[in-house]
Amino acid sequence: MGRYKNFILILGQWIFLGSVIGIIVGSTTTFLLETNDYLGDVRMKRDWLFLFLPFAGIIIGYIYMNYGKVFVNNILNDSAELNNLVIDSVHGEKMVPRRMGLIVYFGTFLTVLFGGSTGREGAAVQMGGSVASAVIKFFKVNQLDTKILMMSGISAGFGAAFGTPITGAVFGMEMAALGKLKFEALVPCLVASFVGHYTTTAAWGHKHEEFIIQTIPEISVITFLKVILVSIIFSLISVLYCQLRHGIQNFSEKLFKKNHMKRAFVGGLVVILLTLLVGTQDYNGRSLEMLEQAFKEDVPPFAFLAKLVFTAVTLGSGFVGGEAIPLFFMGATLGNTLHSFIDLPLSFLAALGLIAAFCGGANTPIAAFLLAMEFFDGKGLEYFFIACIVSYLFSGHHGLWPSQKMYEPKSRLYQIPLAETIEKVEKKKKKKT
Repeated sequence: MGRYKNFILILGQWIFLGSVIGIIVGSTTTFLLETNDYLGDVRMKRDWLFLFLPFAGIIIGYIYMNYGKVFVNNILNDSAELNNLVIDSVHGEKMVPRRMGLIVYFGTFLTVLFGGSTGREGAAVQMGGSVASAVIKFFKVNQLDTKILMMSGISAGFGAAFGTPITGAVFGMEMAALGKLKFEALVPCLVASFVGHYTTTAAWGHKHEEFIIQTIPEISVITFLKVILVSIIFSLISVLYCQLRHGIQNFSEKLFKKNHMKRAFVGGLVVILLTLLVGTQDYNGRSLEMLEQAFKEDVPPFAFLAKLVFTAVTLGSGFVGGEAIPLFFMGATLGNTLHSFIDLPLSFLAALGLIAAFCGGANTPIAAFLLAMEFFDGKGLEYFFIACIVSYLFSGHHGLWPSQKMYEPKSRLYQIPLAETIEKVEKKKKKKT
């Protein structure tokens, strides 16, 4: 009898705390989404605002340098590490400061308003981690459940940001580590993600973007071979982005001795030059209009490459935001371009690119597959399943977040130590070469 009582007590605690996290994160995410939409419209009406991006970078850098760092037990918890800090907190190595959510929101708003290329899920996930950290401290949660509730914060943020509660639940568990899912966290992650989603949509009435596949090709061996081929290409574009983005970050930190203000100021200048060079602001901000257009009609053939460079410079130089929407854009517009060479429906290729590029960058094949099911109403599940597997394998041990741990290699073809982070693996590779 005692066992069942303990089981019900723990289950009830998870449901309650997951709901609390979901309600708060769902509400804050709604504020993020609505504010970003408003600021994006302001920038489009006043196209000269992008000229002030370097000065916005100085403000962001100043905030992170002076208010983003917290020492706990002689360990530096730097909010400027963004999603990497959230991942480290899941592993119990660091702690997410409660102020982190507010800082990343303000930084994201400045980045969007002044034309930096960014997304939304990064801010939502970091706010999720910040809220979870506050809930953990308020309710004095034990160390074991602390890790689980940090995952719940991630789930709530992702589920609320994209209107994909099932994906959010799994993303919270899958994001932190490759090759290992902590299924014990499924209940609080599921509760937090669904509550966050319905708080955003049902309670606050936010409407998410819709991406519609017009035509699904008939199942055949030839079609599957084409899907495998393009999925390899999509995985490689995600690797290119991750390498360029981290390369710019490492170079700028070394060049400016980790002075966040100088890095962001110069990065802002580069974005201005890029904008003047291409002659359009289509690649500033979130670029949602062209992303939606990629499913309906032709877009510029090198749009994916322009967005890749704009986003790598923006986030690599110290601005903040998410990387999922830029990856969606890169994949969808590359799929749109490949439509001219590969005989597959345009909207299908765009959808395939959106999912495969995200999967290759995030290293979350299960969450990426579920994202396809929720985004596209379960259409073409066989193709998306293959695309996620192929992209996950061919992207190798690269990714958006260097703090991701690899509990086992993606394949025996990759000879890497167990339980290493992506960052350490890449450093060892450079030393060998």
